[in-house]
This record gives sequence, structure tokens and C-alpha cells, in this order.
Amino acid sequence: MAHIVVLGAGLGGAIMAYELRDTVRAEDKITVITKDPKYHFVPSNPWIAVGWRDRKDITVDLAPTMKRKNIDFIPVPAKKLHAETNTVELDDGRMVEYDYIVIATGPELAFDEIEGLGPEANTHSICHIDHAEQAKIAFDRFCEKPGPIIVGAVQGASCYGPAYEFTFILDTALRRAKIRDQVPITFVTSEPYVGHLGLDGVGDTKGLLESAMREKHIKWMTSSRIKKVEDGVMHVEEIADDGSVKATHEMPFGYSMLLPAFRGIPAVSGIEGLSNPRGFTIVDKYQRNPKFQNVFAVGVCVAIPPMGPTPVPCGVPKTGFMIESMVTATAHNIGNLVRGKEPDEVGTWNAVCLADFGDQGIAFVAQPQIPPRNVNWSSQGKWVHWAKAGFERYFLHKLRKGTSETFYERTAMKMLGIDKLKATRKG
Repeated sequence: MAHIVVLGAGLGGAIMAYELRDTVRAEDKITVITKDPKYHFVPSNPWIAVGWRDRKDITVDLAPTMKRKNIDFIPVPAKKLHAETNTVELDDGRMVEYDYIVIATGPELAFDEIEGLGPEANTHSICHIDHAEQAKIAFDRFCEKPGPIIVGAVQGASCYGPAYEFTFILDTALRRAKIRDQVPITFVTSEPYVGHLGLDGVGDTKGLLESAMREKHIKWMTSSRIKKVEDGVMHVEEIADDGSVKATHEMPFGYSMLLPAFRGIPAVSGIEGLSNPRGFTIVDKYQRNPKFQNVFAVGVCVAIPPMGPTPVPCGVPKTGFMIESMVTATAHNIGNLVRGKEPDEVGTWNAVCLADFGDQGIAFVAQPQIPPRNVNWSSQGKWVHWAKAGFERYFLHKLRKGTSETFYERTAMKMLGIDKLKATRKG
């Protein structure tokens, strides 16, 4: 019998546990360790922040499903991974031993890297449901006294889609409230151009997003670096291609949401050979750490180098489809190992994204996510809004039922008419 621990139970960790249960031997033990016993569907947080969803709408109590799947569930935060001794130290003092571990913790939000950033200071966030609920309270107050809005992503960010989504969702919400004419909106991003997304664009995301912003009277600033945020004033530098400061701005605002940079959580950071300087877990093509061969990682916590140099640092996003391919490969490879075989499956790391704008949206498919690509496609329309809502219902149902079917694969195949998009590559 092998004991497999999954550290984290977010989008990657929960389905990781389900796929492992379907892949490893019946006698193998699976344990999930997570700081939060309830899963919150992060892609719905922009809707939470404007009151289009409530917490109960996007929450799944994981313990009953894990029990049905014969998965041990420990809702206690991890204090430190001791990779040399194959143990995880928990906040309550327990030490959990493992034969294999999958790190699926997601990121730590690096608000502290910019003075005045974050929900405990002067800007809001939609990265966590608690933050989104705070943003909703502030948005309701803002609507009573409208003013300028600044939305975007700071230097070093690697998750740009939600910033675009929230910008257009705010536009829709303000129009419905009949106060859009009182609210100048500016999109501020570290990307070198609108629609870069940390991926050097996908299809015509640049043209589609610039056109949508012009249509909605949203101004934008690219290659921007946030120096600090004071109450009601944001200090921003525009950076030239050579790295020099092209212009500085003191931008007043009545409401702001900025996505922060990410880093690895403390429990898995600072371990030589396991994590990079930002605390992200280093993996090979099999999702396995080169030094600690019984440690795997999936999701946002995985170390991926940036696409290339940009005037302001931009990270690479880890989209849902990309994470699903990591999970499937990891489950297969651990299944091989417990049976005495070697890992041989490699995730495709394709990207499928549905970016909702409140009443329409933009979808894109990148196969693979990192160029050059075999498929480089984007499209716009009202259908994206409904597809995103359908995805929400499907994924929450999937988590409650404990199934490991991949949503993104089926969606992409339907959109592109591809018979088998996620055909994995053998190492």
C-alpha cells in the first residue's frame, strides 16, 4: 500500500484527489490536507463582487464527497513540508507521513510587495471569496457616490483574465445601475499590450479587447508599474521599452481592484531543489520534482518561466485546462509508480479560457499554451457569457459528485471540432 498526500483542495487539488482515486490501486491510501474545508469556485468571484452570486451559490463542502470516495480529509493548514523525511507538518502539530505527495496549494497573494495594495489597505481583490465579498460591500458604497475606477494587474502578476473580466463586469453593473456616465474607468496593467495575457496574446485577443474597451469607453495603460497606493490616489509609472520611466501619474480613484503578483506559500517555499526564488515548485515534464522524485505539483504553484522579456515583469497564467492536463498526467504517473512502472505521461498544457464580460465575453484556445502553437484561436459573443455560467454549474456539480471528467477538453473539442484535443504526449 502506498500513501499519497494531496496538499491543497482548490481547483487542482480537489480534482487531483478524485483522479488519483480512479487511477491508483484500491488499497492505496489518499489523504487531502487543506486549510479550508469548503471549496469556493474562484472563477465566479467577479460575480460575487457585484452581487450576481452569493457565497452559498459557489461553495462545496468537500468532506462528504471525499468520504464517499474513500479519501481521508484533514482540514488543517500545512505549516511546513519536510521533503527530506517525507512528512508534512501541520499547524496543529501533527506530522503526516507520505510515500508520494502532490503540491496543489495555489499561490500566496503578494499584496505586501507594493505599499498600499490589497483588501487590508487601499485596493480590492477578487482572488479569494472573502476578498470578493469585501469588494461587493465597497462597490455598493461606491455606487452611492460614484467616481473614477481603476482596475488591472500589477507588476509580476500572472493572472490577467480576471482583471479584464472584472473591468467589463463593472461596466455592465454600472450601466444596469444607470450610473455608468458618472464613472471613468481605466485599465492599468503590467502587460506590454492589451490582450497579452502573459501569453503574448492568443489569436486576436489584442484587437478584440482593445475594440471592446473603446466600445465601452474604457481607457488603458500598459507596461505600467504601481509604485504605491494611497487612499484614493494611485501612483503609477509607465515604462518604456528600454526599462526607463516614460511617464509618472497620480491617478485619483473612488474604487479599485488590482490583481497582485503570486508567490509560493510558506509551507513549500525556501526548500533547496524543490522551490524557485518565488517559492513555486520546480517540476519536470512529468510534473515531478527533479530532486525529490516522490514530490509532484499541479496548478498555480508550479514554476513556469515567463514567455520572454517585457518592460514590466509579466508571469505566465495557469489556466483551468492547463491545470487539468497537469492533474491527469500526474494521476497517471503516480498510478504507474505504485505499480512499479516509470512515469510516461506529459500534460499538454493547452489553454482554454472563457472570459465573461457580464452580457457577452471573449473565449480563446491556445494549443499548446506556450507558443509556437498548433491552434491559436479567439472569438467574441454573448455565447461566452452563457458558456461561463454553464461551466460554473458543471464544475460545481462535478466537485459535489466527485467525478474526474475534464470539462475543458469537451468544451474545446466542441468549439473547434477537434476529435481529440488533449491527446497526451509520451515521454
